[in-house]
Amino acid sequence: MQNKTLKTLLTVALTVVITIIVFILLMPVLGPRFMHPLMAGRMESMHGNSSAPSELDYATERMTDNGDFKVSYTSENSITINQMHTWTLHVETADGQPVENASITVDGGMPQHGHGLPTAPQVTEYLGNGDYLVEGMKFQMGGWWEVKFNITAGNLTDTITFNLTLEG
Repeated sequence: MQNKTLKTLLTVALTVVITIIVFILLMPVLGPRFMHPLMAGRMESMHGNSSAPSELDYATERMTDNGDFKVSYTSENSITINQMHTWTLHVETADGQPVENASITVDGGMPQHGHGLPTAPQVTEYLGNGDYLVEGMKFQMGGWWEVKFNITAGNLTDTITFNLTLEG
């Protein structure tokens, strides 16, 4: 009798451990597919409509928030979901001079879904003439995305947010 109880407990414990391991391994793959529709539905019920605000600026070249820099970006390929992208960020002073050797950080996400980017993009190289290589950019679903850059050059620090709406 005690042997049968021990076998049952071991079977239950092993089943729980295997289930947890499978869940942890599959969550990064399956989680976004199941959770985002649920989150989108919840966000829609909380905020009415999940479409991007109509007043968004989709320009790929603009002045930073405080007007210290003029910034633009280009992507080596068209920006599509579930693809890694490499961007070139061009930074100039307000009067049009290339900004050399700036310190730039990258952030972003989907404001309406409350999550960030699925990767950790970063500026990996200064290319010269105010151009910076941004690697690791990825968007895992369609919708409104923000990509934010924090730029420090000399004694100036300023930010810019670019908006994208992707089909998905």
